[in-house]
Amino acid sequence: MALKSERIKLGNGIYLNLVKTDKFKSNLLSYYFIRPLKRREVTRNALLPLVLKRGTSKYQNNFEIEKKLEELYGANLSVAVNKRGEKQVIRYTMEWASEEYLDKEGIDYEAIDILKSIIYDPFLVSEGFDPQYVEQEKENLGRIIKSKINNKRTYAIDRCIEEMCKNERFSIDQLGYVEDLKDIDEKTLYIHYRRMLDTSPIEIFYVGNYDDGMLKFLIEHNKLNREDIISIPEDTIVASSQTKNMIKEGLDINQAKFVIGHRVGIHYKDRLYNALLVANEILGGGPNSKLFKNVREKESLAYYVSSSVYKYKSLLLVDGGIESDKFDKTTDIVRQELDKVKMGDFTNEEIEIAIKSLKSSTESIRDSIFLISEFFFSQSMSQDSRTLEEILDDFEKVTKEEIVEAANKITIDTIYLMKEKN
Repeated sequence: MALKSERIKLGNGIYLNLVKTDKFKSNLLSYYFIRPLKRREVTRNALLPLVLKRGTSKYQNNFEIEKKLEELYGANLSVAVNKRGEKQVIRYTMEWASEEYLDKEGIDYEAIDILKSIIYDPFLVSEGFDPQYVEQEKENLGRIIKSKINNKRTYAIDRCIEEMCKNERFSIDQLGYVEDLKDIDEKTLYIHYRRMLDTSPIEIFYVGNYDDGMLKFLIEHNKLNREDIISIPEDTIVASSQTKNMIKEGLDINQAKFVIGHRVGIHYKDRLYNALLVANEILGGGPNSKLFKNVREKESLAYYVSSSVYKYKSLLLVDGGIESDKFDKTTDIVRQELDKVKMGDFTNEEIEIAIKSLKSSTESIRDSIFLISEFFFSQSMSQDSRTLEEILDDFEKVTKEEIVEAANKITIDTIYLMKEKN
């Protein structure tokens, strides 16, 4: 059965999205709060879900919340903050065993109530958050931000993006900044929380089975009366760079990391976007790609190498792990392999393998209740009404000429090298 989402407006800037499926023995509810990436609020946005998860007016600490989740047959509560292009998204999710498979009634409603209370009915002290919770979570967030450098691969990618997009909102870190934590306390965070509830676009996604009673409950219990909802600016897409940057950074590492940031300038609604995805797959999308075969296997230059498309900003990043003295040769071969794609120097078999890989990863969404929610949220962000099946069909329509046309829009912007300290 085709997966599709039904969208219902619940109020100003708030929508309920329903994906009915009986494939899973669980149900999932996610709330997505959307904010523009702004330096002055990004750290507060990242801190909020950590504090909110600590307690509600009814369940005032972690122990009470965990005890209640266990009573609901091990329901799973999770929060996350990430960025989609130049937007910061705060997510609150509950997944729980569907009561139709249990001998206890009311579990579906209880699970939804807990998640709602986490978001809308937090534990407060003197019209603010609990100061102890805020201080503890500030310390936790500070540790998380500082520990990002421990994963050298993602740190290198983040640094390349930071340098490449230094005058764009996309350079702002989704988790915020340690130095901004000192100005946050239980009162300022609560004021920001109220503002975020009142002004953020909210997308609610329910994935699972439901009847008319559950539908009515979801609609009635998620209506909000709000007035001034912030408008989220369009992502800034730069077609090509006028100057190329080279950034070299010395760190205490055993293996060097390089990242080559490219501008593409193909909007995700553009007719060439699918062709760009196929071009990327041919270039560096997996074990059958040109980069894997030639940089890693044939030349033995890299411990790993791959390329990725950043949908909302229309960037293509190539990254790899190498020995520092192989940097020049490696980047030369990466350029050569990209030039081959631009010249159409690839076979029909390579196209078929690339499309098959893209379809396989897209089809795998069906196997995860969480990925279904994420997929349809991404579709709502992109204002893309296509079903999963239509997206799969569209991959098959990509031609070699379109792949070459898309590839020729890829231009180098920034090269980042993380090398050993001298």
